[in-house]
Amino acid sequence: MTTILTRRAALLGGAGALLSGCAGKFRSYDGPTVTRLRLFKSRRLLALEGTEGVLRTYPIGLGFAPVGHKRFEGDGRTPEGSYVIDRRNPDSKFHLSIGISYPNEADIAYAAGQDREPGGDIFIHGGPRRGIDPTDVRDWTAGCIAVTDRQIEEVYAMVRDGTPIDIYA
Repeated sequence: MTTILTRRAALLGGAGALLSGCAGKFRSYDGPTVTRLRLFKSRRLLALEGTEGVLRTYPIGLGFAPVGHKRFEGDGRTPEGSYVIDRRNPDSKFHLSIGISYPNEADIAYAAGQDREPGGDIFIHGGPRRGIDPTDVRDWTAGCIAVTDRQIEEVYAMVRDGTPIDIYA
């Protein structure tokens, strides 16, 4: 009987720990509204701005070919230009992620003129696996912007769909 109770307690405790870990990735935010994101590729810096100025900054990792504007699917580049946050993925394989509206009409037209595909699915997301800081392993994504898991939890809570993002070389 004691063994059965001990096993049940262990199972319930394990399930509780698992559930509390899942709940922990969704944070709340009640501070100033984020009105714009600015990403500086050469400085490896993401800034979240409000009406009063910069609210938070984060070091970032980029696509594996960080120089230049993304032109084609598979080129490993991170886009440059003006876009918006257009979606969120709570089930991302990279912890959490928020989508960037790349490609825009100009990106699509340029790629079509070269008889190529522009690519897509550009996100700001967390790290590749536990224990690895994506900003220590620079430029490992296929064109996305990487921050740590903890940082994407903050960004995910702070940034709303429709928020403009300007990405500079």
